[in-house]
Amino acid sequence: MPATMPAYRTRAERFDDLVLDAVERLERRWARQLDGTEFAVEDVPPSNPAPWERGGVPLGRYFPADAGLPARIVVYRRPVEARAHDPLDLADLVRDVVVEQVAHMLGRSPEDVDPGYDAGD
Repeated sequence: MPATMPAYRTRAERFDDLVLDAVERLERRWARQLDGTEFAVEDVPPSNPAPWERGGVPLGRYFPADAGLPARIVVYRRPVEARAHDPLDLADLVRDVVVEQVAHMLGRSPEDVDPGYDAGD
């Protein structure tokens, strides 16, 4: 669709929508625990990995609340897109990344956070 058309969405905007869909799905079950948590999309992770990250490029990251700042979960668009085979796979991968980061934040397994989570994907 041409960029001049109202329905035109960039790839980044469509990715943002996938993240919002995943967050909304989790908020139905975990609203109280997610209250105040910020969710964001960045194109790429910073070049300095977190101390616990070993090998590979992270697809997302959880930043605990600190010094008056709320907890924050970031999904990195380009690494996620690079791993997806098609649009359906991209939606599944985005959901999995969001679930994994929320699970990390809540101290639970991804399967507890979202029973539809499949670690084998």
